[in-house]
Amino acid sequence: MAIYRSPLSKVFSDRLVSWSPLSLIRNHLSLHSASPHPLRSLTLFASLSTTSHDASSHKTDFRWKPMCLYHTQGKCTKTDDPIHLEKFNHDCSRELQLNTAELSKISSQNFDFFLVLDLEGRVEILEFPVLMISAKTSEVEEIFHRFARPSKMSEQRINEYIEGKYGKFGVDRVWHDTAIPFKEVIQQFEAWLTQHHLWMGGKLNRAAFVTCGNWDLKTKVPQQCEVSKMKLPPYFREWINIKDVYLNFYNRRATGMVTMMRELQIPLWGSHHLGIDDTKNITRVLQRMLVDGASMQITARRNPNSPGDVHFLFKNRIR
Repeated sequence: MAIYRSPLSKVFSDRLVSWSPLSLIRNHLSLHSASPHPLRSLTLFASLSTTSHDASSHKTDFRWKPMCLYHTQGKCTKTDDPIHLEKFNHDCSRELQLNTAELSKISSQNFDFFLVLDLEGRVEILEFPVLMISAKTSEVEEIFHRFARPSKMSEQRINEYIEGKYGKFGVDRVWHDTAIPFKEVIQQFEAWLTQHHLWMGGKLNRAAFVTCGNWDLKTKVPQQCEVSKMKLPPYFREWINIKDVYLNFYNRRATGMVTMMRELQIPLWGSHHLGIDDTKNITRVLQRMLVDGASMQITARRNPNSPGDVHFLFKNRIR
C-alpha cells in the first residue's frame, strides 16, 4: 500500500519555538528512517508557570517534550540518537511522577491498577491509548497505544478523515505509517493485558478502566465491535467514569477533562483531542484525586445477559 504523504509532512529546522499559550512546538520533524516526524502542537489554557501543587509533583529539572508517536507504536528507529531523544519523550512516566510527600497521602483503593483510556474517532475508532497506573503509587507502570485504521471507508475518505482529525496536530503521517485494523488492536491489547496479568479470559484482575465520560466504553467500543464484526470483549463490561467520582468527591460538576483540570489548577499539556495526550492529562486528574483522598469506584456496569443495558451505580452523576 502506498504511504499517504500529507502537506504537513516536511522537514523543518530543529529550532524549538519558545512556549506560550498560542505557540506550536515545531520539533517532531527529524527524519525517522525514510519518514519525517510530524509536527506536534502544544496548547495551554493556563499559565506555563505551574501551581504550587503541580510544581511539587515533578522534579525541578522536568521539561515537557512531545511524545515520540513512533515509539508508542513500537516502531521508533532512533532510540539511540541523542538529538532525537533530547527533542522527544520516550518515557511518559517521568512527567507523571509524584513526589514522596504526595505518595504518602494516597489512600487504599479497591484495585491494584487503573487503566486510563481515552478513545479518539467519531465515525470509527482512530486511536486506542491506555495508561496502566498503580493504585498504590499512582505511577505509570506501562503504556499501550495504537492507531486504528477504519474498515468501512474508501482510501479517499480515510485520507480526508485523518487530515481533518490529525492534520491539525501534524501527526497524520505517523497515523498512516502505523495504523492497523481495530480487530488487530484488540488482539494486541489482549496480549498486553495477559502479559501484565490483568486479564485471564474473564473480568479484569484487580484492575478497572478509568474514562472521562461514558461514551468510550458504553457507546463507541460496542459500535466499533459491530463494524469490525467481533464480539464485545468481556473486560469492557464495567468502568469508572472519573467525572462521576469527581462530582461526588468534590461536590462540583465538571463536564469534561479541561474543566476538571482548570478547577484543580493543573495546566494542560500536549494537544487536546490527541488521544495519548488526553490520556496523560486524565491521569494527572486521577493522580490529584488520589492524593486528595478520593476512592475510585466502579460507576457503570453492563448487564451480562444484555450488554446493551448499562446500570449506572452513582445516584449523582454527569448525564
